[in-house]
Amino acid sequence: MQGLTVQVPRGWEARIQQSAASVEGAQQFPIMHAATVPLPTDRADYGGGVVEKLGSSDVFVSLVEFGEEAVGSNLYKTVTTLPAITASLFHPFQLQRKIPGQAGAQIFFTLRGRAFCLYVVIGSYSRRIELAELANRIVLGMTVTPRS
Repeated sequence: MQGLTVQVPRGWEARIQQSAASVEGAQQFPIMHAATVPLPTDRADYGGGVVEKLGSSDVFVSLVEFGEEAVGSNLYKTVTTLPAITASLFHPFQLQRKIPGQAGAQIFFTLRGRAFCLYVVIGSYSRRIELAELANRIVLGMTVTPRS
């Protein structure tokens, strides 16, 4: 959908959808969600409705696109490939909403002329090494093509 694709590993569920327009006529961008738990139909951009269901061995990944004004800015540095997820990126204070035991990681970047936030939530901070590896399984299957 709109230049985003994902190869879904066994044990994962993934969906790509349009963002909801916050105001009439606003530009909409695709959002990719993937998780090791079932994705509910009603879920927020950064995992509200999903992260509450994560167990200690689960992962949620969100790839959210932003507008042209963000492309190549200081926050959205240009990269040549999707960023790898490492255990050192995770911290309990990186969550949109703190849930005991969980940790999050947030990476902003520009890839192929498009600005994104890659947001990952893991079910257990103490298992961040193995869960970072699990998160990379889905990230390695993602592709981004330039916007036409």
